[in-house]
Amino acid sequence: MERREGPLVRALVELADTLVADYDVIELAQRLVDDCVHLLTVDAAGILLAAPGVGLQVLASTTEQARLLELFQVRAEEGPCVLAYNTGRVVVVEDLTAEMARWTAFAERALDAGFHAVCAVPMQLRDERVGVLNFFCTAAGALPARDVMVAQALADMATIGILHQRVLTRTEAVNRQLQVALNTRIVIEQAKGVLAERGGFDMDEAFHRLREHARGNNIRLSDLARAIVEGTVDTKIWGGPTSVARASGSTSQKSTNVNRTTGIRDPQGGC
Repeated sequence: MERREGPLVRALVELADTLVADYDVIELAQRLVDDCVHLLTVDAAGILLAAPGVGLQVLASTTEQARLLELFQVRAEEGPCVLAYNTGRVVVVEDLTAEMARWTAFAERALDAGFHAVCAVPMQLRDERVGVLNFFCTAAGALPARDVMVAQALADMATIGILHQRVLTRTEAVNRQLQVALNTRIVIEQAKGVLAERGGFDMDEAFHRLREHARGNNIRLSDLARAIVEGTVDTKIWGGPTSVARASGSTSQKSTNVNRTTGIRDPQGGC
């Protein structure tokens, strides 16, 4: 085989770039299968990716025949590629004609497509499995051991890249949730200031009245605070320092003002 150190290093470097730069998982997968065909003694390659809550899905392939074979295995829930994913072990099929009894439908389809050998390499990091990298050959025979080693190295790098993106996605989602929470807290603090200034009581009392009103009228605290800050609810209903009982009892007027602003139904008022 022609020396491949240069192309292999380039492929590994490109996969490593996904760890430090923004990238598209689809592009990563397609680049991986294309590199495999150029670097290994295979005629087609494809990737099945495990989608959370959905199962294996065809992510990339170098030919339509390979894509259809992978899709068939997913739907039939059998075949060398599915077996490799389920067991976490490399599955090598040297001659599909010898596997007719084991995978009759798949073997027939693969042979009709011109493929006589298959190799499936699981994509996993320790106990976390994300998919399987599959190779199809038109000639019977086992994939050379060195090719399997290269395929495993490429699969490992792609696995790290995919898991890295999932971590980033989860982190970004958490960060967005935290930012929303922080922004909401700012609005609540502003609403407390408005109530304290207009009612003539301290910030603790303002927060107490704000919270009690939200609870008593089945309104989200953040929605009520935003309505106060935007000036779309009458803050006079909270009264002064000595009117706690009167304020808490004025449910009809309070709920009407807030409901017009937030659209939240008040079960105690006359929405």
